[in-house]
Amino acid sequence: MTPAIYALLFVLLAPVFGGLLAGIDRIVSARMQGRVGPPLLQPFYDVGKLLQKRTRQINPIAEPLLIAHLGYMAATGALLLGGTDLIFTVFVYALAALLLVLAAGSANSPFSFAGAERELVVLLASEPFFILMMVAVCKVTAASTFGGVLASSQLVAVQLPGVLLAFVVVATIKLRKSPFDISISHHPHQELVSGLTSDMSGRLLAYVELAHWYESALLCAFMVLLFNWSVPLGLLAFAVAYALEVLVDNATSRIKWQLVLRSTWAATLLLCGGNLLALFVMGR
Repeated sequence: MTPAIYALLFVLLAPVFGGLLAGIDRIVSARMQGRVGPPLLQPFYDVGKLLQKRTRQINPIAEPLLIAHLGYMAATGALLLGGTDLIFTVFVYALAALLLVLAAGSANSPFSFAGAERELVVLLASEPFFILMMVAVCKVTAASTFGGVLASSQLVAVQLPGVLLAFVVVATIKLRKSPFDISISHHPHQELVSGLTSDMSGRLLAYVELAHWYESALLCAFMVLLFNWSVPLGLLAFAVAYALEVLVDNATSRIKWQLVLRSTWAATLLLCGGNLLALFVMGR
């Protein structure tokens, strides 16, 4: 298949993957808490219901920003699988996240403002890692596209174990899991529940949820990129990492934003940066 077909398949199938992953997440979390949990397809029912509900407009500009957030998140995956430069793809990914911050900040609410400010912290904490990760992958494989990395004979995860470990840490932020869910949380014991989306309703919430499903599929593609010699192994690695994320999410509570920033930057500099520095020192 051509890269254009892969890009189209991502746009069409990523929401299905993300919705099923969210359903499995809810069931596993419920079992860990001694509950039965909702049906597997409950996330799809929820999004469908949100799309049918009346939307309270918090600001006329909020909906266009959220549609753009959803579109750019889908475009990020399409560009990645479509053969676009990996580092350029990361910047599009950052733009998609920034649009969500702008949408939340457009609401005249202290809760939305707090969520938007914390989401900016999330961007500061995670985006440097993704740039360094792509630089390291390009360095190892001498390729700058998704297909080129998969076709390379170099084993990325074997040569970049620090990057792999840092990815698991940073993915906790992007998957909205404790203890790094500082901008948006679905746990009622947190001091700010759904701060980023507290003033959104109806289809606005549906856009955010669909974008998160695309983001989950995108993170899975990043894991496949690290296990470039075997796509099934990359999918299995993502499943194992996600299971660990769910376990940590149910076993920890949210930490302060200062600690989020310090811990993720430490993981990025020590694990990812150190691994990249070692490659240059060894001349690989």
